[in-house]
Amino acid sequence: MSATFVEAFRQSGSDPSDSNWIGWLKSELAPTRAREIRTAIIVAGAVLCVIISMTLQVPELATSAYMVFFISKESKLLTTITGVGGVIVLTIGIAGTLLLYKFTYGHPELRIPGMAIALFLGMWLSRVLVIGALGFLLGFVVAVSQSVGEEVPSPELLVRGLLWLWVALAYAIALTVVLNLLFLPDTPKIAADRPKLKTLLVADALTNPAHVHFALKVTFAAMFCYIVYEAIDWSGIHTAFITCTFIALESTGATLYKGTLRIVGCVLGGALALFSIVFLLPHMETIASLVVLVACASAMAGWVGTGSERISYAGLQIAFAFFYSVFQGYAPDTDLDNVRNRVVGILFGLIVTGFVFQYIWPERERIESASAK
Repeated sequence: MSATFVEAFRQSGSDPSDSNWIGWLKSELAPTRAREIRTAIIVAGAVLCVIISMTLQVPELATSAYMVFFISKESKLLTTITGVGGVIVLTIGIAGTLLLYKFTYGHPELRIPGMAIALFLGMWLSRVLVIGALGFLLGFVVAVSQSVGEEVPSPELLVRGLLWLWVALAYAIALTVVLNLLFLPDTPKIAADRPKLKTLLVADALTNPAHVHFALKVTFAAMFCYIVYEAIDWSGIHTAFITCTFIALESTGATLYKGTLRIVGCVLGGALALFSIVFLLPHMETIASLVVLVACASAMAGWVGTGSERISYAGLQIAFAFFYSVFQGYAPDTDLDNVRNRVVGILFGLIVTGFVFQYIWPERERIESASAK
């Protein structure tokens, strides 16, 4: 993305703090042909992920469905580059974490520093690579897979789980790329703005200390959450660690407004998940009814997520909270403890990340774009 929220407001001349915030919201949610197509693609991708994962019992359904939102971009070319690069980076990440487990499994004194180093490198790469999503994905895969090491009873199950994680992410990425290639049109403006990747790194990759500061802040926030929930023996809120890493890719401005989007998206997604678990899931007997629910939730999140930078992140957070709260297995689960834990974990991660980015090396405006324009 080419501008921070602050810069986007300056360019548009609109601000949700104005008295006419309802009019502002209406304008941000106004329909366009491109938005309708992108939302339909996202809905189709999420629905197909549910059908495929439920039918073939592929684990990590929540992550697969969220990948549709994460990989979908404004143009075919950018989506394809991100998707192909994502599968390559994913493969490298899984191979790297398997190699790392050769030395860290059963040795938390080695595993925890390894998590922190991998996360730092991934977040740094997310800022210095032209396509920052690839660096993020590498750090995310290694760090999150290392975070569950103590919960897996045997190395065999650990290897099996990591290989299934590769399958869950790779097929979702491939599906998203194919859908965008088939149905996303190239408008004249998008075609003119296609990324020209002449180099892998941004211009100030090795000279701007803000990139290192950013990586350190994300690492500190995620590791703080991990140590806290492990210390109090509440692994159910492990979504705090995932939240710190997922929201990091876009957390370059670290503004109060961006934090508000995170909270609003989490509350909306969590409330939708809670309503679904209490009133809808107990009455669902076939996958068809679940598909309708996922389509409706994905449409709402996708519509917001395909908007301008002033609201788009709220859509991603709605999808994140909903998917990670509702998808708890291959059968309807009405255990509210799970949704409570996951929402608490998400909110905990948001709060910790907000405090860290607000008070440690705060970035008031984005210095350089970490993703392709």
